[in-house]
Amino acid sequence: MLRRLGVLAAATVSLLAAAPAQAGCGSTVTARPTHKLGDFTAPLMIGDSVLLGAVPQVARDGFEVNTRGCREWNEGTHIVFQRKRAGTLPHMVGMFLGADWTVSIPQIRKVMAIMGPTRVLVLVTPRELGGKGGSDAQHMRHVAKQFPTRVLLLDWVKFTAPHPKWFAPDGLHLGYGGAAALARFLKRAVPYAAPGKFPGPSQTA
Repeated sequence: MLRRLGVLAAATVSLLAAAPAQAGCGSTVTARPTHKLGDFTAPLMIGDSVLLGAVPQVARDGFEVNTRGCREWNEGTHIVFQRKRAGTLPHMVGMFLGADWTVSIPQIRKVMAIMGPTRVLVLVTPRELGGKGGSDAQHMRHVAKQFPTRVLLLDWVKFTAPHPKWFAPDGLHLGYGGAAALARFLKRAVPYAAPGKFPGPSQTA
C-alpha cells in the first residue's frame, strides 16, 4: 500500500511539474484571412512558435492561421483530423511544424491519409536550433518527391540559409525582417490554393 501511494505521489508531482511548462507555451492563436483569394475555402496554415511571429502578415496573404507555441506534429495532425470530421478542411493545408520534437515520414503520411488524395499538403521545412535543417526537413523533401501531385514543398531551410539576420539568436524564431520574409515565402503556395491548380511545374515552390 505504501509503495502504491509512493507511485501515485510521484506521478502527481510529475504532472504538476509538467503543467507550468505546458502553460508557458501559451494558448492557440488563430486568425482569419484578411484577403480573399477566390471563391473557395482559404488555405489553412498550421504552425508552432515560429509562425506565431508572423500571424497577421500570413493572414493578410489569404491564409487561415492556427498556431501555438510548443506544438508538435501530432497536435497538428489532430487539428487536420478534427477539421476533416467537421467538414471544414480546405483544399490546401500547410504544416509548418518541427521546431518541437521530430517529424517522421509515417507521421507525414498519416496527415496525407486524413486529407485524402484530392487535397494539397504544403510542407514547410523547419529550421533547427542554430539555424540549420535536420532530419525533419529531409523527411519532408523525401515525401514531396514521392508524391509530386499531392505535396507542395516550401523549403524554408534552404531559402533562409543566406539570411541569418532574419532570426533571433537561437537561429530558429523570427527576428527583424523575419516575419515579412516568412509571409512572402509562404505566399508561394497561394497560386495552388484553389482546387484544380496543383500540381504545378514542380513539387517545390
